[in-house]
Amino acid sequence: MQTPDLPEPIAAYFEADRQGGEAVARCFHQDGVVLDEGHTHRGVAAIAAWKAAASKQYRYTVRPHALTRHGDAYVVTSYVSGDFPGSPVDLRYTFTLARGRIASLEIAL
Repeated sequence: MQTPDLPEPIAAYFEADRQGGEAVARCFHQDGVVLDEGHTHRGVAAIAAWKAAASKQYRYTVRPHALTRHGDAYVVTSYVSGDFPGSPVDLRYTFTLARGRIASLEIAL
């Protein structure tokens, strides 16, 4: 799989994903939002806690392999494998960007 040429804030997110909750939270606006597994995480503190909990519960790797744009949204399809039920799986990460940072992220099948 070839890695697509991702916009800088999105590339920074996937790099930060390997580093932990605080690194991921720095990719977002102060009032950024993450929707994942039916839960909404609003603001950098909540986003940092969400990522820290996910990293504690599961070990996984993410390899982006496709990028499409739909209006203001960037959809990155990624191969995700690890020690979670249903692994491996392709997940869609839908990002909206504003002023050089992530405004929102939704992760879905």
